[in-house]
Amino acid sequence: MADFCQNGVITTLQKLKARPVEEIERELKTIARKRKMILLLPALVTEFDGVAMPKIIEELKEVDYLDKIVLSLDRADEKQFNRIRKIMSVLPVDVRVVWHDGPRMQALQKALKDAEFNLENPGKGRSVWMSLGYILSDQDVYAIALHDCDIVNYEREMVARLIYPVVHPALSFEFSKGYYARVTDRLYGRVTRLYYTPLIRTLKRILGYNAFIEYLDNFRYALSGEFAFDTSLARGIRISPTWGLEVSLLSEVYQKTSVNRICQVEIIDTYEHKHQILQKSKPTEGLIRMATEIGKALFRVLSQDGLVMSGAFFRTLLTSYIQESRTAIEKYHALAMLNGLTYDRHEEIEAVDAFVGSMKLAIDEFVSDPVGIPMMAAWVRVEAAIRDFSERLNEAVEEDNR
Repeated sequence: MADFCQNGVITTLQKLKARPVEEIERELKTIARKRKMILLLPALVTEFDGVAMPKIIEELKEVDYLDKIVLSLDRADEKQFNRIRKIMSVLPVDVRVVWHDGPRMQALQKALKDAEFNLENPGKGRSVWMSLGYILSDQDVYAIALHDCDIVNYEREMVARLIYPVVHPALSFEFSKGYYARVTDRLYGRVTRLYYTPLIRTLKRILGYNAFIEYLDNFRYALSGEFAFDTSLARGIRISPTWGLEVSLLSEVYQKTSVNRICQVEIIDTYEHKHQILQKSKPTEGLIRMATEIGKALFRVLSQDGLVMSGAFFRTLLTSYIQESRTAIEKYHALAMLNGLTYDRHEEIEAVDAFVGSMKLAIDEFVSDPVGIPMMAAWVRVEAAIRDFSERLNEAVEEDNR
């Protein structure tokens, strides 16, 4: 049972009772007659050998209101691509697998590079961006939902709750962000709990009222990989190819629409997926690198908003963050004790120390190169530069899936 408090600029849609998912799905099936919905799944080929993807497929067998499921498949050879297509064919709706490593998609990526679009950084961001381009080539699609493919305790209710606020004709949301509790016998979500949120709260202390920072602080799980948006918004959104994707996306959404048309929705009670490593000795891997990229993305969007960040600002930010993160540890310790959870204060302090290193690195890299890795262009720009690219992209994916 969640609270129903609305204490920020972002509408929060909590899970107040156990409403049957079949009831929500019946509504969505009626809506789908006029509003086509697509589910986008970004996945590495190796995820089909884990425990999460088989569970996701089993759950999606019961979902029949979607017009199509688009699997954005990375690091697969031809044999693996064909195997994945066969695995996905059991689903009750049309499925398209975007084979990013296939010759047709590689040729299209070359065409984009020849037109001076930046595609130099492979990864989830680039794959999602290319798959969005394929989805947007269908002018009749109304909304797109996306979630990660490493969710161990996946339930199909997640998709239904995520896309419902965007497609329901009685509501006026263009973007919904999923949130949940990252907890089993202990608290997870360290980057959010001990890095991102204390950093945002530190910025609030230093800057005073700032509309954009208030907006970022309103999200209960800003770094979640689950969101849905309508296609009119999706066409104008730029995508970051780095681990700063979520922060950059929230910035793009903030710039492109009103906060009154943005919501966050509780999509599942608790969420369990694979956990990234956190090792101070490996600053280019796992959570440390993720935190660095998130810091740089945040500094970049703040500078784009006109904030001047001097050396004195960054020194204050570092020392204030350390204090704010220690306060967060005290709060989470109390929360864990009350709920009988395992809580290792030493490990949490070690994580904060590692994140201080991440922030220092983020500051150094931002100062030396404020622009950093450019975001990938909005699809409206691609369509303006290469008039027939959407048709070519659509044909390539369809040919691969024949």
